[in-house]
Amino acid sequence: MAHGSHAVKRYKGILDWLTTVDHKKIGILYLLAGGFFFLIGGLEAILIRIQLWKPMNDFVSPDTFNELITMHGTTMIFLGVMPVIFGLMNCIVPLQIGARDVAFPFVNALGFWTFFFGGLLLNISWLTGHVPDAGWTSYVPLASTTFSNGPGVDYYVLGLQISGIGSLLGGINFLVTIINMRAPGMSFMRMPMFTWATFVTSLLILLAFPALTVGLVALMFDRLFGGNFFDPSAGGNIMLWEHIFWIFGHPEVYILILPAFGIISEVVTTFSRKRLFGYSSMVFATVLIGFLGFMVWAHHMFTSGLGPVANALFSIATMLIAVPTGIKVFNWLFTMWGGSIKFTSPMLFAIGFIPTFVMGGVTGVMLAAAPADYQYHDSYFVVGHFHYTIVGGLVSGLFAGVHYWWPKIFGRKLNETLGKLTFWFFIIGFHLTFFVQHFLGLTGMQRRIYTYLDGMGFNEMNLISTIGAITMGVGVIFFLINVIVTSAKPRTATNDPWEDGRTLEWAISSPAPEYNFAQLPLIRGYDCYWKEKMEGNREMQPAEPLGPIHMPSPSILPFIMSVGLFIAGFGFIYHQHIVAAAGLAVTLICMMLRSVIEDHGYHIEPEEIQAKGVKA
Repeated sequence: MAHGSHAVKRYKGILDWLTTVDHKKIGILYLLAGGFFFLIGGLEAILIRIQLWKPMNDFVSPDTFNELITMHGTTMIFLGVMPVIFGLMNCIVPLQIGARDVAFPFVNALGFWTFFFGGLLLNISWLTGHVPDAGWTSYVPLASTTFSNGPGVDYYVLGLQISGIGSLLGGINFLVTIINMRAPGMSFMRMPMFTWATFVTSLLILLAFPALTVGLVALMFDRLFGGNFFDPSAGGNIMLWEHIFWIFGHPEVYILILPAFGIISEVVTTFSRKRLFGYSSMVFATVLIGFLGFMVWAHHMFTSGLGPVANALFSIATMLIAVPTGIKVFNWLFTMWGGSIKFTSPMLFAIGFIPTFVMGGVTGVMLAAAPADYQYHDSYFVVGHFHYTIVGGLVSGLFAGVHYWWPKIFGRKLNETLGKLTFWFFIIGFHLTFFVQHFLGLTGMQRRIYTYLDGMGFNEMNLISTIGAITMGVGVIFFLINVIVTSAKPRTATNDPWEDGRTLEWAISSPAPEYNFAQLPLIRGYDCYWKEKMEGNREMQPAEPLGPIHMPSPSILPFIMSVGLFIAGFGFIYHQHIVAAAGLAVTLICMMLRSVIEDHGYHIEPEEIQAKGVKA
């Protein structure tokens, strides 16, 4: 059957990237943008540590230090690691479930561009001289106009609202994709662990991000339109912000760490040449972590006067969440036990992840004890704890995933020597930086202080911490060198460059063609590609005959819609309501155009597919 009625739209160069709705290219855009913001957040961290390397230092002013603290936390969590997670999800999850794209390709592109322009709006505050300085949690009344009168906090509010749209759209998209677009035979209990982690993470995004959106809208009304949500003198309640923020904020921790758990499960099984130990228990542990993640938010508020009953309940819930996490740790160890382990750079990051995250979990259980939390609260002990989970855990997991799937995404393997140098500098620098911070906190050093007096016992540990931060930075530089060196080489990666790939993404060429699978594969069990290899098959069995493949058309509308929101954000920040209205009008016109213009996409005919079969 001919499909010539649909004109094929193809662009080249920069226009290709601005208009793409291909999930793999959008994944690469996420990785690039996340890497860019990660470097900005890392530079801010280095400046913080330089300020604290000796007592009574005046490297930066107190105001600049507050801005660095605020922007470092906000940038790293919302703009650094989140997009890298979304990048890996975009590149890998459709391939793992045998789909040709995500459920809503246009929405996927819109999700990226709204995230990007929201992050850009937030960081442009450095150029305008009005930087948010109320902390990454932006607690009121510090974030109110009483104490933050300039437009700085408005950049925080509007930037996060716009970028949050992208996260919410991505979560919905992956939920629908995983539920509806799995290949024939790919039941839920045959899905790889990274796909399971993406599924639960997407559900958490769907349930948690609206809470942040509500809080940011309320804060925006307080700041821009004279609302009274958080103003006690007018009947508001400042505790309301803490509850709203942490109802989002603690599930956000699991939104970040669950994909890392999925990555570790994939890497450990591949390089141990063994099936994942206790697959079913790993699945249920992932679901249970997601469920319990919504029941622990008030452990951030033990010192706020909730009372002994609330403190006890949230304390118990916080300790309970250690159980499914412990299940995962033991299952990874049992997977490696007796395996034929290859110490590749992804595997080193995975192995380094396990004890590091366990240490973060142990200090988390310590903080879960409400009476003890009164001593630890707002000290450097807490800083050490959450960096052990988010940096030692999450970032190590992301490095493992990026090294592991790099050949699948780009067609080139990263240099193993540089990869191992990245690992050793990063992991040694990390422990130097944050291990001593627990003891700084126990000695009495508070969070967020920009300097300290001599003779308080802080000097040596702060110096060690700063040296460690610089060492971590050297590790990241090795990674950047690796990317540059590798990108200059030809694409020579085979479909299974590690030779021990178990899941479906390793059954197709590296990088995957635009249509992913010429024929949808038939899934005959868990670790489906490994199963076919063990039976002597070189490729997956097809579940359909070769035929025309429908593809969505590229579109510039997501980019223009996001630019409109970016302009509107500027208008609201500087109370230029005509500019704000113009920006919103651009976005609404694009929405209308998307609604009224029919675009049925195009088809790739069988004769256009170079290599026949699923392998194509």
